[in-house]
Amino acid sequence: MIDRSVKAALDAAVEAARWAPSVHNTQPWTFSVSEEEIGLRADTGRKLRVGDASGRELLISCGAALFTLRTALRCHGFEPVVRVLPDPDRPSLLATVRPGPATPPDEATRLLGEHIERRRTHRAGFTGLPVPGKLLDRLAAAAADEGARLTPVLAPGAVDVLAALTRAAQAVQAADRRWSLEVIRWARPPGSSRKDGVPADAYPRTAARTEPHFPQRDYSWRHDWGGEEAEGASLGVPALLTTGGDGREEWLACGQALQRVLLSAAAHGVSAAFHTQALEMDLLREFLRHELCSGEHPQMIMRLGVTFDDKGAVRRPLTDLVE
Repeated sequence: MIDRSVKAALDAAVEAARWAPSVHNTQPWTFSVSEEEIGLRADTGRKLRVGDASGRELLISCGAALFTLRTALRCHGFEPVVRVLPDPDRPSLLATVRPGPATPPDEATRLLGEHIERRRTHRAGFTGLPVPGKLLDRLAAAAADEGARLTPVLAPGAVDVLAALTRAAQAVQAADRRWSLEVIRWARPPGSSRKDGVPADAYPRTAARTEPHFPQRDYSWRHDWGGEEAEGASLGVPALLTTGGDGREEWLACGQALQRVLLSAAAHGVSAAFHTQALEMDLLREFLRHELCSGEHPQMIMRLGVTFDDKGAVRRPLTDLVE
């Protein structure tokens, strides 16, 4: 018979994992729970067929859920034992996680766990409050611990390049009906009861322009959706998350690094806004890799900053997620 403390830890880990970030809040994962093991599976029916044909963003999202599973188990006093891509014959099975040796959580782990449900994606400008340099160093170290590299982009010329590529990609995608329809598929209209996708109040109807301007997705395409204007127009600190390789294992590692960075940032009052448009276009992604990333593969473009935005979040119920 399964130990009650182990069962409680497994249940809590799955509950926590559903709060991981995902592209367009697609939540592209399911979980199987046996007596002493959790299986993390990709829900390929939620993949972006136009914007993410390779499944890269889907696996990054699932990697974020994997780190959340690990963190929740640690918070419940167990060191997780993880197998990544354990069965080549079952490509949708991305990882298995089981509770290992009993290990009391340290203060840093508890702090990450406390922010699993509090963390929010921001979709506008930030306040003018600065992000401390020491915190950026800590976030870079957190990403490195998970096998990725977080690089704050501080040189004005490099920031201009990132912003220009983001604007170019957004303009091309906005002019393509396929891209636009896919984005609004995951945009929730006001009053919607859906438990996935981006709520109408999660982005401003009219966003203040940052300088240089990093455009957001057009979740209100041909609709008058969106919340009140954002609280500020500060750019924050642009940053790149990169990996040495560019396969499924690296994408999962990137997702784990991303969630570790986001939870660490949230614990210090810092949020992230994502701008992955240029990374969804092969030519622009390759340009970034060679010109700004020293040959490493760019997996995420984000801005880090301080916001007092405290909007709610939606997640699918466990009954939809657990097999």
